[in-house]
Amino acid sequence: MYIHTIDNFYNSQIGEYDKLENNKLKVLGFAGSLRAGSYNKALLRSATDLLPEDMSLEIFDIDGIPAFNQDIEGDIPPKVKEFKAKIREADSILIATPEYNFSVPGVLKNAIDFAARPYGDNPFDGKPVALMSASIGLLGGARAQYHLRQTFVFLNMYPINRPEVLVTFAHDKFDTNGRLVDDTTKTLLRQLLQNLANWTRKLK
Repeated sequence: MYIHTIDNFYNSQIGEYDKLENNKLKVLGFAGSLRAGSYNKALLRSATDLLPEDMSLEIFDIDGIPAFNQDIEGDIPPKVKEFKAKIREADSILIATPEYNFSVPGVLKNAIDFAARPYGDNPFDGKPVALMSASIGLLGGARAQYHLRQTFVFLNMYPINRPEVLVTFAHDKFDTNGRLVDDTTKTLLRQLLQNLANWTRKLK
């Protein structure tokens, strides 16, 4: 009887854990940089330690997505198919991007463009999205974020407006192992993720 009671207790606990895991919001994160030591990749990794309890984050590397060519959109490359499937499965999207030449990095815009094709097969449609950026400069990638918001209009995405996570002078905010060490940034990132969770559940 005692063993049976313990078994029932553990089974119920496992059941509650499974229920919690199944109810978690699935967020897909990707960075607009291919560089191994990218601060934006490090920012994404840092987000995994600051998530609300009801959220999980999967990070996708856009490296390997070929240049978009409409001639091949009818036979989409495997990497793009995988990306599109991950987007479709996610409840919301998290993007970390640097700023190149006052705008969005070409590799990020290309990945988004390819994933949204062919016309009428847009997995971004209706997805909540949060933006963050890191830069060694003074503005922290602000202009890249604002240009991405223009793209979200056409994609019919729903971005979080506050807080704006703009990590300035990023070389001072991460240690040599790519770990986020700045408490103010951690607070803002934690709030961004909580707002994304709240916004996603509201839209659902």
